[in-house]
Amino acid sequence: MRDLGSFQIPTLGPATFDTPLESRRFIDERDGILVDATRAGCTDCQGAPPIMELAGPRRRLFFNPQKTRAAIVTCGGLCPGLNDVIRALTMVLWYRYGVTDILGLRYGFEGLVESLGHTPLLLRPDIVEDIHKNGGTILGSSRGPQDPARMVDFLAARQIDLLFAVGGDGTQRGALAIAHEIRRRGLPIAVIGIPKTIDNDIAWTERTFGFETAVAMSQAPITAAHMEAKGARNGIGLVRLMGRESGFVAAYAALASSDVNLLLIPEVPFSLPRVLRFLEERLARKAHAVVLAAEGAGQDVLPSVGVDASGNKAFGDIGLFLKQAIAEHFRRAALPVSVKYIDPSYTIRSAPANADDSVFCFQLAEYAAHAGMSGRTAMVVALWNGHFVHVPIARAVETRKRIDPVGSLWQSVLDNTGQPLHLA
Repeated sequence: MRDLGSFQIPTLGPATFDTPLESRRFIDERDGILVDATRAGCTDCQGAPPIMELAGPRRRLFFNPQKTRAAIVTCGGLCPGLNDVIRALTMVLWYRYGVTDILGLRYGFEGLVESLGHTPLLLRPDIVEDIHKNGGTILGSSRGPQDPARMVDFLAARQIDLLFAVGGDGTQRGALAIAHEIRRRGLPIAVIGIPKTIDNDIAWTERTFGFETAVAMSQAPITAAHMEAKGARNGIGLVRLMGRESGFVAAYAALASSDVNLLLIPEVPFSLPRVLRFLEERLARKAHAVVLAAEGAGQDVLPSVGVDASGNKAFGDIGLFLKQAIAEHFRRAALPVSVKYIDPSYTIRSAPANADDSVFCFQLAEYAAHAGMSGRTAMVVALWNGHFVHVPIARAVETRKRIDPVGSLWQSVLDNTGQPLHLA
C-alpha cells in the first residue's frame, strides 16, 4: 500500500487581512479531500483518514494586497501552457486581489541570481493579455540548479513577498530548497509551485498542464507514420514522443490513434531481438507496422551518455537507435524494408496550449494565487479525486508517477495494439 503520510501545508503565520475578493464561495479550513477514496482506503485507515487541503479562496489573507510584490519564474523545457499560466497569475493577482507589483523573472532560476544580470520584466494586464495565443514563455527558461542562498538574497533585496515557480520535478526541488532557506532565515516569503511537466509524471496529481495538448498533437505524426508505412511494401513508421521516466504521453497517444502496433515505454523493459522478431511477424502478416517509442524507453540497451545541465541522466536517442537497428537487421535478413522516422517533440513542446489545457492552466494559476495570498508556502497546486488541492512540494517530488505494467492503462494499450505481453 502507498505511504499516504502527511499532507499538512506550511504557513507563514496568522492570516490577519480581510480578502478583497468578491466571491460567494470561500474555503472552510476544515474542508479536505480524501487521499485514498477507495473502499479499502476508508475501511483500512486507522483513525482519521489522510486528507489533502482543499484549494480555493480564503476569507483572511496573510499578505496585504496593497503592499505585496509577487514574482513569477518559468523553468525547464518548454511546454504548452506556460504563457497561459503567466497570464492567469497576472490577471488574478491584479484584478482580483489588487496586487499591481508583479515581476517576471527571466530565464528560469538564473533570474534569481543578481550577478547574472537578467532584468525582471514588469508584468501588467496589457503586457500579458494575448500571450496565451503563443507557445513558449515570454519570460524565457533555463535548466540547472542555482545556489538557494543567492536566490533568497535576491528575493530579500528585491522585497519579493510571493514567488510562483512554474516547472517540473527539478524546478520544484529548487523551489523547496528556496523555501527551506527562507524558513532558516525566518523571512515572510511564500513559495508556491505550479507543476509543469508534459510527461505527466509529477506525484500526487492526476494531470499536469501541457499533457492534453501533447496527446492531441501526437495524432498527426502517428497518422503520417501510418500512411508512410502503408504506402510502401514492408513499410515501418517509427515515431518518438516525450516521456523520460514515464510513458503516459505515448500510451494515451497510442490509445487515441489506434494505428500503433508496438508501443515501447520506460516502465516496460524489452529486448531488441524480441522487438525485431515481432516486426518480422508483423510484416509477414500485414506488410506494414507502426512503432511508437517514448524517449526514455530502452535506455538499458543504449550506451550511457552522462548527465544533463540539471544533473539528470542524459538519455540516448531511442528513435535513431531503433531506426538504425531495424534497417540493419532487415538488410542482413535480405528483406527490403522502408523505415520512416518522425520526431515531433520540439514542435509539440513549443506549441500553444489547446482549449482544454488553457482552462486547466487558468485554474492552476487561480488556485496558486489564492494559496499564496493566504500565506501558504512550500506547496504545489494539484488535481486529486476531481478537486484542486494543496500538496507539499516535498510529497510532490518524493517519487515519479509511472505507468503500472500490471495496471489497467497498460492492459488497454496491449488490447489496442495487439502487441505481446512480454518483449524482454
